[in-house]
Amino acid sequence: MIGTILSLFSYFSPVMDKYMERTFIAIKPDGVHRGLIGDIMKRFEQKGFKLVAAKFMQASEDHLKVHYKDLSSKPFFTGLVKYMASGPVFAMVWEGLNVVKTGRNMLGATNPADSSAGTIRGDYCVQVGRNICHGSDSVESAKHEIALWFKPEELVRWKPAQQDWIYEDSF
Repeated sequence: MIGTILSLFSYFSPVMDKYMERTFIAIKPDGVHRGLIGDIMKRFEQKGFKLVAAKFMQASEDHLKVHYKDLSSKPFFTGLVKYMASGPVFAMVWEGLNVVKTGRNMLGATNPADSSAGTIRGDYCVQVGRNICHGSDSVESAKHEIALWFKPEELVRWKPAQQDWIYEDSF
């Protein structure tokens, strides 16, 4: 029995795992209300990243104050928390090689006016206060944010069929 469990675990934990990282991406209320969840998820899937957790939820102001604690001294903090609590968010965890850095590049600059065409914010946003997505800015912050938004048992371990065609070292 233990051997079977370990075999299954190793199947869902390919050698590539040592190179993988996870990031937290949240579609903010403006992105949810504008119906952009599918478009944003599609970009991450098409890039080759693996979705390991997702939930549609209404975040409380207390939860958001913890999430944005590093911005608490900024003048926009109160408005940010109030805005983020004003509607549902779609929280996700994506996994892949360099997913934090690549995910940030895919999102574009925080201020949509500074975002290149082809990025999520460059294509869908106009103002910084409505920039539709949050993305972890480092591996360390991703770990913290994932733990804040998801229980460990909500993170699904699996190997996508296309993994061997995305990563050259996964055979």
